[in-house]
Amino acid sequence: MPREEQTYQFCPDESKYEKLAKIGQGTFGEVFKARDKKTKNVVAMKKVLMENEKEGFPITALREIKILQVLKNDNIVNLLEICRAKATPYNRYKTTVYLVFEFCEHDLAGLLSNPQVKFSLAEIKKVMQQLLNGLYYIHSNKILHRDMKAANILITKTGKLKLADFGLARAFSDKINRYTNRVVTLWYRPPELLLGERNYSPAIDLWGAGCIMAEMWTRSPIMQGNTEQHQLTLISQLCGSIASEVWPGVEKLEYFTKIDFPKGQKRKVKERLHGYVKDQWALDLLDKLLCLDPSKRANADEALNHDFFWVDPLPQELNLMLSRHSKSMFEYLAPPRRRVPINQQQQQQQGAVRPAPHNPDQHVERIF
Repeated sequence: MPREEQTYQFCPDESKYEKLAKIGQGTFGEVFKARDKKTKNVVAMKKVLMENEKEGFPITALREIKILQVLKNDNIVNLLEICRAKATPYNRYKTTVYLVFEFCEHDLAGLLSNPQVKFSLAEIKKVMQQLLNGLYYIHSNKILHRDMKAANILITKTGKLKLADFGLARAFSDKINRYTNRVVTLWYRPPELLLGERNYSPAIDLWGAGCIMAEMWTRSPIMQGNTEQHQLTLISQLCGSIASEVWPGVEKLEYFTKIDFPKGQKRKVKERLHGYVKDQWALDLLDKLLCLDPSKRANADEALNHDFFWVDPLPQELNLMLSRHSKSMFEYLAPPRRRVPINQQQQQQQGAVRPAPHNPDQHVERIF
């Protein structure tokens, strides 16, 4: 597959854009909805934090730009240009840099936080098909995303899905490597990373895809751990005990003997999710994505070929459903959500109120 790098237009003055609203906030910085004053085109501007300017341009931003130069696909967010704000007394004489992206009206976490937004089974299939298409493309180009979560899945008003936030992404090779395992938001972090694996594969992104797929029905992250040990406990309770019988070689991982997680747990992925997910093909694909052993976890190509996508109802475009909602929905703009008792959640198969903010650093109830 040819990989042609794009050279970005560099805009030396951010004043060409008019900021309209703040739509995101995180460790990476802030994201604004903005409009080009001349063309009137709406864009998203991601502010690059320059706290340690003496150390140069942040490596995460450099990596994100470099990766997005290579990745050009309908299901990957498009970086339009790089823009610099001039140093002034207002910004303490610091240079501010913005990455300017195409604007997408929603993120998946924002849509799922709104009980008025209801996805049909065919529409859930379309979301997951596009998400897996994006993962197939980046993995084919030897890129790991490393931060799969609902808030990083953007959706346009016409229903086009875009993988976004490549700040933690990196290239990988088939050789033995030692990458950092301090990646992926805790609630979506796969068991191999939690156990200290540093020679990991695209399977880490497929675990996140499985968590996101389940969330299309539960409307809330399915495993909301407070610590890495707690997250492993929740994984064991859902996916069965972590042991060499189901995952050969797991005992060699750095933290396997250092963390005390439940023994004798049976695998209950289908059983636990059945109350939400009525489609048997969906349950089967979830079971294959939430596989403890990364070498046995379905890859993007296998997932796209799963019968879930090829039996009725077939994947259906999202534009009609989204046309009923005129306001943008982003996790950052979603109102705080009240907690819903577990038994009450089980009565709310579609349109459920999410029980807690989408914040893995906050103590929350878990779904199961």
